[in-house]
Amino acid sequence: MFSKNELEKYARTLWWGLSTARTSPYEKGDFILLRFDPDALPLAEAVFDMLVEKGMNPIPRQNLTSTMELSFYGKGGEDQLTAIPAGDKEFMGGLNGLISLIAPASLTHLQDVDPKKIGKAAVARKFMRDIMEKREQTGEFGWTLCIYPTPALAESAGLSMDEFKAQVVSACFLDHDDPAAKWMKIFAEAEKVKAWLNNLDIEHLRVQSEHTDLTVVPGRDRRWLGVSGHNIPSFEIFLSPDWRGTEGVYYADQPSFRSGNFVEGVRLTFENGIAVKTEAKTGGEFVAKQLTLDEGANRLGEFSLTDRRFSKITAFMANTLFDENFGGAQGNCHVAVGASYSDTYAGDQSTLDAGKKEELGFNDSALHWDLVNTERKTVTATLKGGEELVIYKDGQFQHE
Repeated sequence: MFSKNELEKYARTLWWGLSTARTSPYEKGDFILLRFDPDALPLAEAVFDMLVEKGMNPIPRQNLTSTMELSFYGKGGEDQLTAIPAGDKEFMGGLNGLISLIAPASLTHLQDVDPKKIGKAAVARKFMRDIMEKREQTGEFGWTLCIYPTPALAESAGLSMDEFKAQVVSACFLDHDDPAAKWMKIFAEAEKVKAWLNNLDIEHLRVQSEHTDLTVVPGRDRRWLGVSGHNIPSFEIFLSPDWRGTEGVYYADQPSFRSGNFVEGVRLTFENGIAVKTEAKTGGEFVAKQLTLDEGANRLGEFSLTDRRFSKITAFMANTLFDENFGGAQGNCHVAVGASYSDTYAGDQSTLDAGKKEELGFNDSALHWDLVNTERKTVTATLKGGEELVIYKDGQFQHE
C-alpha cells in the first residue's frame, strides 16, 4: 500500500503531530503507547523504529481484531464488559504519549450487537480518558492519531483502494518532501484564524444552511483551538461550547459509521441545551440509543468549522478523522454530542476541576460523536453589545 519512503514520511508526520500536541517537549526515555489495528502493522513498525531512534520507549499494543470485538461485545457478560485488568490505571498514569493507528478490517461487524453493551464498556473505561486528559492539562502527555487505508474503509466510502490512498496522501501532505514543513505552514495560517476568533467577544453563534438553523453559545472562558497535532490530518477550528445555550435544529448531511452501524441524515432538535428530538434517514433507532448512553450524551460537547482552503479532503472517507475535516466545495461544520474538550478552557488548565467544568457548562459524557454538515452555510456571531458579524461563509473564514 505504501512505499518505505511514504511510511517513513507518515511516521515523521505523526511525530510532528505528537510533539505539537504536547505543551512541553518530549525527553529521551519517555513512554509512548503505540496502539494499532492489525492492518496498520507496516506503519506501526515504521513508527516504532522512529521512536526508538529518538530515544523514546515505545510500548506497542495491538487493538482487538474485528472477530475479537464481536466475541467481546456479543458474548461478554456485564462483568466481562466492565472488568479492568490490575495495573491499567497505573499504566495510563505513567504514559507520556499515545499514537493511535486506525485501520479497521470491518465497519459493520458490530451492527447486530446491542449498543448499550458497547456503551457499558466505554463508560467503564472512561477513567482512562480522564487520566490522559488531566495529564495533558499539566503538559505531561500528548496524543495523535491517523488512519491506514483498508479495503473495508475504501468499500464503505465507495472508493477504490488507490482513490482512498490518494485522499490520505494528499490530506496528510505525504506527497511533499517534508510533510512536517507543510503542516507548520497550515499551523501558522490556523493561528491567524484562532487569534481573530479569540479576540471577538462572542455572545452566541448562529449556523444557517438549507437544513440547519442552530444557535450555539461559546460560553465564558473559552478559546478556539485547532491544527494542534492531535489528529493527522486536522484542519478544523473548534471549541467546546456552554452546552446549556444550544437551541434549534442541526442536520448532518454526511453519513457516519459508529459501533458497526451506518447512519445517514441525522437531524437533532435542541431545546434548553438538550437534544429533545432525534431523527435519521437511516439508523434512527441507533442514534436515539446513543444519545441515552449517559446523562451528557444528548448535549453538545464540540462546535467546529473547517476552511476549505486548508483541507484537501474532497471525498467521504467513512471515518470521522477525515470526514470531520472535509474540505470540498463548502468546507464543513460539525458538532459533537457528548464529551467536551477541557483544553478549550482559556484559563489555567490545572484549575479546571469537575466543579468548575459544571459551572462553565463543559459537558461530560462517555460519548463523543461527530456529526458533519457539508452544506453551503453562513455562521453569524452576535457580539456582546449586539453587533452581528459573519465569521464563516461559503466554506471560508471571513478574517481577511
